Amino acid sequence: MKTNLLGQTLIHLQALCAEEGFPRFTAKQLCDWLYKKRVDSIDAMTNLSLAQRARLNEIAYIGRETPVRCQVSKDGTKKYLFPVPDSHFIETVFIPEAERATLCVSCQVGCKMGCLFCVTGRQGFHGNLSAGDILNQLFSIPEFESLTNVVFMGMGEPMDNIDAVLSATQVLTSDWGLGWSPKRITVSTVGIVPGLKRFLDESQCHLAVSLHNPVAAERLQVMPVQKAYPLDEVLALLREYDWSGQRRLSFEYTMFRGINDDLAHAAKLVEALKGLDCRVNLIRFHESPEAPFRTPVPSAIQAFQNHLNRNGIVCTLRASRGQDIEAACGLLAGKE
Repeated sequence: MKTNLLGQTLIHLQALCAEEGFPRFTAKQLCDWLYKKRVDSIDAMTNLSLAQRARLNEIAYIGRETPVRCQVSKDGTKKYLFPVPDSHFIETVFIPEAERATLCVSCQVGCKMGCLFCVTGRQGFHGNLSAGDILNQLFSIPEFESLTNVVFMGMGEPMDNIDAVLSATQVLTSDWGLGWSPKRITVSTVGIVPGLKRFLDESQCHLAVSLHNPVAAERLQVMPVQKAYPLDEVLALLREYDWSGQRRLSFEYTMFRGINDDLAHAAKLVEALKGLDCRVNLIRFHESPEAPFRTPVPSAIQAFQNHLNRNGIVCTLRASRGQDIEAACGLLAGKE
């Protein structure tokens, strides 16, 4: 089975070169071609010998795949559909703003987490993406050069595919890769504690935790992960780390009308997050025919936001983007 060179870290490429008897410096050359020059062909690596290129073509490939579809929202958001192995598809969302250009990438085909409000979760799990599959979502869109930020908030749970996610973020942030600042990358999670601990220990990228309800019994009703990894356990782990530096901690809170959008829930959220240097991003629930939830009224959202801000928690309301093309939070499904 051939190796996808895209997504391989310097250490992985050094191991491959050692196995093939290539000089050690060949690994750095490969990184340069893959991540700085961004070639899509081994034959384009012209400072490798003909023999090396011939051998690499036998054992490896560069997994660059162009999207098969692009939908454009009336607000300028674009949703790309990418083919991935085993005849599956994943979706990636490009969000242009005045001074930012953000790409929301997927890390799995479907998702195991089964959150009731998420279209992706309701389709089930069909496999992990490789680091190459993740990075291809950046490298194979025409807006690559304009990207300022990447968020791992598309299809799948990043901490459930932590090896590939960490390899991808290494490529993005290392000198031998793209050399981005970790501040340009945010990785989300519902709170898979083993993967989360590895992420906190091995990465300096920003973290966004999907919280959605501060009441344990109510959170369990919509997020099955609460049973295996209770919110209290997740918060206890987060309190072991320093958030006063450049790495930012945020909590995602999707608001459902009459369920978690009142001031009693706001007060419990303030209590749960007490002592954590963090912020909260409120998200209007994006209605879909399959989900039994409704979007809160604007006055409830504003009152909730005001309560958090008055009690020392920086709280913002995330703008809904791409809802008309099903590109907004919780609507990605990889349909083809």
